[in-house]
Amino acid sequence: MDWDNLRYFLELARSGTLMSAARRLEVDHTTVARRIQALEKEIGTPLFSREAGGHRLTEAGRRLQPQVESMESAFQAVASTAPAAQQGLSGVVRIGATEGFGTVILAPQLSLFARQHPGLTIDLLAMPRLVHLSRREADIVISLERPARGAVVVTKLTDYTLRLYAAKSYLSKHPPIQAREDLRGHSFISYVDDLLFSKELQYLDDLHKPDAFALRSTSIMAQHRATAAGAGIAVLPAFIADEDKSLRRVLPALAQANLTRTFWMSMPVENKQVARMQAVWGFLRDTVEAQRGVLMG
Repeated sequence: MDWDNLRYFLELARSGTLMSAARRLEVDHTTVARRIQALEKEIGTPLFSREAGGHRLTEAGRRLQPQVESMESAFQAVASTAPAAQQGLSGVVRIGATEGFGTVILAPQLSLFARQHPGLTIDLLAMPRLVHLSRREADIVISLERPARGAVVVTKLTDYTLRLYAAKSYLSKHPPIQAREDLRGHSFISYVDDLLFSKELQYLDDLHKPDAFALRSTSIMAQHRATAAGAGIAVLPAFIADEDKSLRRVLPALAQANLTRTFWMSMPVENKQVARMQAVWGFLRDTVEAQRGVLMG
């Protein structure tokens, strides 16, 4: 039985679509389809049912998947001891992260890491939405919520702090804000409520229910830019806003316990033994530890 056909089977089982599997395997989607057809012909039964949204495993496919995953683990264990594996990291590692954290904290450091490993390609998905491990959108995901299920390795990466900020130009045009009650009548900048991708982003109402919004956006970077332009007051991550000298903290003495959030890092169990995944995982953990002071404001 051709191991490559089994490898294509495993990728399609995990991703659910020919296009996604092809991207992961760095081939054309027709190659994936051809490999699956060859495997089904060899086994003598359909392994996938073709549906409008993609490919779903049949009962035979579900029985086959754990057996192929065992073969994959054994292959990776052998490959990691081969001399070629000691010559340097190679391949692609795709990392999913929230937009602000990925852009401000991870991107500069990952670019340096990639420079140290020229055979390695880092794909950073810094997006204002969830990046799903279950859909094989990324190899490693940093999220605001701890994955509740699935065959994944999970670790708490770090806490981080958010605070109220406004531009100096905005504050100079309005009466001093010395207590929470003074927030009444001010314009705020925040998320679009019905498009929130995590319940962990529902923090503004705990501080103050705004009378008006100057801007709402799905992008934390857009919120930051609007705040810096003097449009209003916003809750922003300290690791973004404290670096902007045009901004000032509003009510800095306000208790911030309800404005601390957590980043969780996870990856599929089968990635645990892959050298490049281990290396990137460790690098992300070290990078965050080195910047804990910035993250906590």
